Amino acid sequence: MAKLQMSLKARALKYLSTREHSRLELGRKLSRYAQESDDVEALLDWLEASKFLSQTRFSESLVHRRASRFGNTRILSELQTHGIAGEALSDIKATLSQDEASRATEVWRKRFKQPPVDAAERAKQMRFLQQRGFSHSAIQTAIRRAEADEDPS
Repeated sequence: MAKLQMSLKARALKYLSTREHSRLELGRKLSRYAQESDDVEALLDWLEASKFLSQTRFSESLVHRRASRFGNTRILSELQTHGIAGEALSDIKATLSQDEASRATEVWRKRFKQPPVDAAERAKQMRFLQQRGFSHSAIQTAIRRAEADEDPS
């Protein structure tokens, strides 16, 4: 018995039911299954008009998923690869900047638990946070907080 072919619209709704997608990402996924008569852009427009697809919701979802593990640079870079730009990106950047140092401190605590004992260890810890996309000032603040918490005086 032949398996029924899922329509492009049904496939899009299936993807969106699992998590939020950016327009660019969903377009890429759907284009693999599009027939010659299918208009992916028209479907994406309809999904946006029907509020099934939202760049704002996608951005908020991605920031929520990534903020506890990554810094502003990494999150903003990922948003740009998903086609988020302009005013939306600058709003997210402003929001993320407010608590980057505290997020860096939490990421540091989960990974290292004790402050660096020498310059090599300090460099290793700073590189770790830098690879996670935290700014230099947030890294400095996180390391200083860790050393201040450990200082018994």
